[in-house]
Amino acid sequence: MDASPQDAGPQPTAEQAESQTAKGKKYTPRDEKADKSLAEILVAMDDFAPIIPDAVTDYYLEKAGVQCSDQRIKRLLGLAAQKFVADIATDALQYSKIRQGSQGKERKMGLKDRKTVLTVEDLSAALGDYGINVKKPDFYQ
Repeated sequence: MDASPQDAGPQPTAEQAESQTAKGKKYTPRDEKADKSLAEILVAMDDFAPIIPDAVTDYYLEKAGVQCSDQRIKRLLGLAAQKFVADIATDALQYSKIRQGSQGKERKMGLKDRKTVLTVEDLSAALGDYGINVKKPDFYQ
């Protein structure tokens, strides 16, 4: 069975194929799909407000020397920072559960579970996974 060019998926426009060929890359239908999904994300960023306020994102972008007037890009960066903080918090929670699990073996089985508390040791272990070293000052130990 011969595959016709129509079955191969969407073909690049002449401009896209020309620009990709000039860069030494071949344009693929996957690139077009990625462009569409990025455009959809940027449109969704108009209505989305990340937990990190825009003013905080603006401050740190300005402090880093980045000038960006597109609010959607700023919110996308805020969303990335929010995910980073959430990942660290999730990892710290896992370290806390592991620590409490090892201590729980020594306790009696009939006691109610205690509340989970985030300690500096749990946070330090989670941040260490991301290459960030956090250490308590010596005078607190």
